[in-house]
Amino acid sequence: MKFKCSYIVLAMFAAVTFVNSAEAQLTEVLDHSKVVGAGFFQDNDVDKDVKSTLDEEFKKLDLRLRELENDVADKLKAAKESDGESDSEDLEERLAKLEKSFEKSNDAIADNKDAFKGYLRVGHGASRKMTFFGRIHLDYWAFPKADLAIESLEGENPQDRFNFRRLRIGVKGDLPNNVFYKYEGEFAGGSEPSYRDAIIGIRDLPYLNTMIVGNHKRPYGLDHLNSSRTNVFIERPFIIEAFNQDARRLGISSNGNTDNMNWRFGVWNQELTQTGSGYVGDHYQLELAGRIAGTPWYDETSGGRGYLHLGLSASLGYPDGLGTNNQARYRTRPEARSNARWLDTGRIFGADENMLGGLEAVLNLGALQLTAEYMGSNVERLDGVGPSLQFHGGYLHAAYFLTGEHTPWNRKTGTIGRTKPFENFFSVRNCDGCTQRGLGAWQVAVRYSYADFNDDDIVGGVGTSTTWAMNWWWNPYTRIQFNYINGNVDQSDFGTGDYDIVGMRFMVDF
Repeated sequence: MKFKCSYIVLAMFAAVTFVNSAEAQLTEVLDHSKVVGAGFFQDNDVDKDVKSTLDEEFKKLDLRLRELENDVADKLKAAKESDGESDSEDLEERLAKLEKSFEKSNDAIADNKDAFKGYLRVGHGASRKMTFFGRIHLDYWAFPKADLAIESLEGENPQDRFNFRRLRIGVKGDLPNNVFYKYEGEFAGGSEPSYRDAIIGIRDLPYLNTMIVGNHKRPYGLDHLNSSRTNVFIERPFIIEAFNQDARRLGISSNGNTDNMNWRFGVWNQELTQTGSGYVGDHYQLELAGRIAGTPWYDETSGGRGYLHLGLSASLGYPDGLGTNNQARYRTRPEARSNARWLDTGRIFGADENMLGGLEAVLNLGALQLTAEYMGSNVERLDGVGPSLQFHGGYLHAAYFLTGEHTPWNRKTGTIGRTKPFENFFSVRNCDGCTQRGLGAWQVAVRYSYADFNDDDIVGGVGTSTTWAMNWWWNPYTRIQFNYINGNVDQSDFGTGDYDIVGMRFMVDF
């Protein structure tokens, strides 16, 4: 009797151990297959029928696993209650059948994995994760008012336009063991394609944290560090675009963060090279730049509806002051798309050092957000060319959600996040013939912007503008933006001119 009880106990232990082991094995295979199905497809409609079939197979296998576990548990319970009278050979036979069932399950998943062949290939076998993404921004701009001075700056009466502001598609992913990559191509705004982010990165390094090398954003100007997918206004303020045109440069940086702090420091080349293969020149025109930011207050209990962000950025660069490719130049359009830059210092001859500093702050109180930023630059010129120069500017804006949402904050990067409407926009007719609608998210905003690029013999102009905005989110990935701009440019070579601009953008990202 003792021998029989011991045998049953051992059998019970073996059965439970096998079930746990088999469940872990199947879970691992399921997780791998789900990475293939969910990670690679990323809702990109590669083949919905294949994806749907695989999802159904997952559900069937999971249900079968639970049935087998319950069946074995019932058999062991019966053996225990019969005090050893149950046939031990039947228990062993049951365990053998269970093992065969798991083998069939694994084969079924392998067969479904084969269904992906021909639909999507993920590079080599070491590719662990790959994501495709992109965005489309279609703009309309009109210039109902432009004084003669503005026409002189533009070279003609500013023309209305429909144009694709951004047509981007990219890919990013992970490689062993902590390597990642990202490439994003741009197909709008020029006769030839260009690139934006083109990086290789390594995570979890000692001291350097995450290291990035390639074409990526220089870490100053909050409004430029924010993505165009999430920014409140269609185009960026004078000072942001003038000091950091298109933001991205070739460089290497160290990036890190804690729960409430984030930082980025690195070295970049100052030339904008995204329409070519890189920089060519003996004078490297390097720039050391960094940013540190934090959220001294973040309301966890409300899900981040309240927070305070503060940031400080700085840079020190060495342009080629006597060269024809000197990168000491500040210029920008009128916070809209025009042919010419209405504020422009030209290349500052003799500039061999430029220093920049920036301060930024964001206060969010539920549906209301207040943002302010100031930036200044000091340009040192070679002896005998001229004195040092100072240029500066800033902006402040207030934004409010009429439908009650809030602008999320990404504490890892120190930038605004993606707005999620309480209710997505829709309009459908129900079975009763009535129309049902969803509002989406509605936001209104106003921004005041100022920049001064006049100093000594450099006449880049002084610009001021006020922009009223309305944003309508159909869902977190689709939005329509409306802007009305009233501005003034004082450029002594052309005089002072007022202008009105109307802008509209249809945007989607995927």
